[in-house]
Amino acid sequence: MKLATVFYNHKECVGIVKGEEIFLMPREISMEELIRKGTIEDAIRTGAACGCREDAVPLKEVSVLAPIPRPSQDVICLGMNFADHTDEAAKFHPTMVRENYAVYFSKRVNLAVPDGGMVDSHPDVTSQVDYEAEIAVIIGKDAYQVKKENARDYIFGYTILNDISAREVQTRHKQFYLGKSLDNFTPIGPWIVTAEEFSYPPKIDIRSYVNGELRQDGSTADWIFGIGEVIEDLSAGMTLQAGTIISMGTPAGVGMGFTPPKYLKKGDVVVCEADGIGTLTNTVG
Repeated sequence: MKLATVFYNHKECVGIVKGEEIFLMPREISMEELIRKGTIEDAIRTGAACGCREDAVPLKEVSVLAPIPRPSQDVICLGMNFADHTDEAAKFHPTMVRENYAVYFSKRVNLAVPDGGMVDSHPDVTSQVDYEAEIAVIIGKDAYQVKKENARDYIFGYTILNDISAREVQTRHKQFYLGKSLDNFTPIGPWIVTAEEFSYPPKIDIRSYVNGELRQDGSTADWIFGIGEVIEDLSAGMTLQAGTIISMGTPAGVGMGFTPPKYLKKGDVVVCEADGIGTLTNTVG
């Protein structure tokens, strides 16, 4: 099932995407609220009890937003979770190396950029804007001290996230947070596909294109640390609240990995594509 957040009739609401239509749920329910309710059916029933109704609307008549437009917590990201990306990152900066543990960092997202939205190049801050196509996991219920063999029960669904990065800012500060948290640096979308649509662990091929040129071509089968390991690791000492977004890392082919580097410039169009989910297309402004 595909779940989208849209702007329609002067209101932000959530709906189920079926073909070229979207079945709108009650406007009182945001995507995070829907996730916290536990099930989609519960959310629909809750809306019905409030005297609200469902509507089917052509997709072309709504503005599709990021599925979780304003995450209530920072996005949790994995660095260097593909061996080939680890190699290219180490060439760019010798301190970017992975040892025997997953590399975690967070990403501030004041407002997630939707499919079709603009990525701000921030020319006054950076000249090295880069892209990273990733699969993001959405946590479906509060997770604390979850063992990897039980992690599947805590997954609500999957979406695409483009981890836009200002490379010289990232390396200058010897950590990733500032270089990845500039405004309009986190496209997410186009929607969330619920977990039952995929086998577990999911095998999802993911690609990125810049101005039509294939740059990245990887698969979740190549993750160094899988979803179960990551949820067990993170939840060992902290609660992953329902609605938490975990972005699982990017394959090789990012701009910094080329000689010379191929950083994004104003007017570039970046397409991130994931089998079974869709495409996330954004223009650099």
